[in-house]
Amino acid sequence: MLRRLIILAVLAASSAASSMAADRVDLGDIAIDRTEVTIGAFAAFAERTGLVTMAEQEGGGFEWGGGWQRRTGWTYRSPNGTPASDNEPAVHVSWAEAVAFCTDAGGRLPTREEWALAAYTEQRASPTDRFKVGQTYAYPVGDQPEGMNNNRRHQVAVATTKRGVNGLYDMGANVWEWLADRRGGEALTAGGSWWYGPGAARKEGMQWKPSVFYAVYVGFRCTYD
Repeated sequence: MLRRLIILAVLAASSAASSMAADRVDLGDIAIDRTEVTIGAFAAFAERTGLVTMAEQEGGGFEWGGGWQRRTGWTYRSPNGTPASDNEPAVHVSWAEAVAFCTDAGGRLPTREEWALAAYTEQRASPTDRFKVGQTYAYPVGDQPEGMNNNRRHQVAVATTKRGVNGLYDMGANVWEWLADRRGGEALTAGGSWWYGPGAARKEGMQWKPSVFYAVYVGFRCTYD
């Protein structure tokens, strides 16, 4: 019986590792999350480590409304004030909180160069969705922006929009993503979000934001060496 339990435990761990690996895209020097980090994944991390986010501590995250306004009760669990599904991207997360999650997962935030290469230049030997090896596209979904979640009212669950370059989802729109790059008290974000037009999803659309900032539009994904 003990031998059987040990074997089952090993198989379960192997299955979990395989599942985790399947959620990453191998790009040679690095691997990168196929989707933005989800509420479910971030909640599990927060519960295990005892993390209470800044948004939770300070009464809620921010939304733009004629200026940045704090929204009571808006946190990664309730992005718009009401509980959201576990497969939506985690937002209302600061840069340091995103770094902590990625470090715990054995990774880190991607640099500007890594993120841009993954988002716009097809690197897989056998691309899907008619992408061509070595070609750089204007948007993370191709030469045109159709299929991204932008200019809408809210974020959507990960992997439900058009699959893009390198088989990645939502590198353009849905939510902004924190990058590793810092400039004093600011950190770089990329990809745009559901609130912005498609121009923000282009490489030149990256924006600097205060690293202590947390808002309904900003999430992240991790990369791994």
